[in-house]
Amino acid sequence: MSSNEAFIVAFGRSPIARAGREKDGIFIPGALSSVRPDDLAARVLELTLRTVPTLTFEQPTDVVWGTAFPEAEQGFNLGRLLVPLAGLPFSVTGHTVNRWCASGLQAIVTGFESVSSPYSAAQIAICGGVESMSRLPMGGFSFAANPRLTQPGGDFYLSMGLTAEAVAKEFGISRADQDQCAFQSHRRAIAARDLERPHIFPMRFEETVVVDGVLQKRFISLTEDDGPRADTSLESLAKLKPAFLFDGTGTVTAGNSSQVSDGAACAIVVSHRVLEECGVKPLARLVSYATAGVEPSLMGIGPIEAFRRALKMAGLSTRDIGLVGLNEAFAAQRLAVGRALDLDPAIVNVNGGAIAIGHPLGATGPRDFGDQCWEAIRRGVRYFAVGMCVGGGQGMVAIFENVCPGSILSGEIPPTP
Repeated sequence: MSSNEAFIVAFGRSPIARAGREKDGIFIPGALSSVRPDDLAARVLELTLRTVPTLTFEQPTDVVWGTAFPEAEQGFNLGRLLVPLAGLPFSVTGHTVNRWCASGLQAIVTGFESVSSPYSAAQIAICGGVESMSRLPMGGFSFAANPRLTQPGGDFYLSMGLTAEAVAKEFGISRADQDQCAFQSHRRAIAARDLERPHIFPMRFEETVVVDGVLQKRFISLTEDDGPRADTSLESLAKLKPAFLFDGTGTVTAGNSSQVSDGAACAIVVSHRVLEECGVKPLARLVSYATAGVEPSLMGIGPIEAFRRALKMAGLSTRDIGLVGLNEAFAAQRLAVGRALDLDPAIVNVNGGAIAIGHPLGATGPRDFGDQCWEAIRRGVRYFAVGMCVGGGQGMVAIFENVCPGSILSGEIPPTP
């Protein structure tokens, strides 16, 4: 091990909850919709740190936190605000990063770069992401498009659903294929509930509400992802109408798109020095990462070139990657990326993707990292990758190595559904 090498020694996340929504003028709350995202992030951060109790903060420590819309309750430099909210000493610093859907994955990469750089004093990076899509609308509260980017062919502000329609058309992905992908996502996510996944922390919050003019306290609790539906079928998916294109050619529906959700996830990165001084065990390390830019109207294909670049940097091929997490913003996007890279469908989103689990934008990267890392440890897989498409025409992929000594669980791993 190099003295500048960095390792992830802990990771954790909240269950992912369906976001609250309006129906017929009435707000239907999601399980975490009344929880402030800064409080949710702080709770996940605190619980993740509890899994490495010997870790101290005598060494320079930085919180690196991602969110797609850094405003309102997840604004005002959230990374720094999490320090007091999670009970960390004021000597711990913090900053917030934004690469839209890949904000949380960028936070992990930034943490690795900071801890492993010979030009940085940081020895510990607490990395993660959060998004409350219940409380912040897509585009934020004060969206103001630049007129220079709204000209024909600009497409920077194009609805993400329409970019998925463009990808489906460009890559010849049928409605039936998209619905099959969505069905598989739910099926795999439901099957994963039978697995022991200690990195998913049950959430419990107390809130005060007014009932018939009287203040009352009640508890909010969520123990598992509530997006996966056991009753999803190909027949029910086929009945859904296109949600974004209404000229008779639309194939992207609410059923084969990711769910808007609330959630938070965290990963702790430390130096080799801290690894030895605190006696913590390494779980994974960053091997390489890459970003790529594409036409904004085809933003879903961004991970294709990013994956190729990350593989080249690592000196690996797709055959070396044992598990792949794709953010699965849309079935069309996941299928286009998988086919272009010739990925084995059996290793992609083995425990479901965002169509079933949900896509709390800034939290999806670290959520997917944690889910893939735990599965890599469980299966004894060496290399795994996390890939994200990013609004505005970008892609990001990070390749990690499982360095946990031995598989935590023994026995034969059943085939992926």
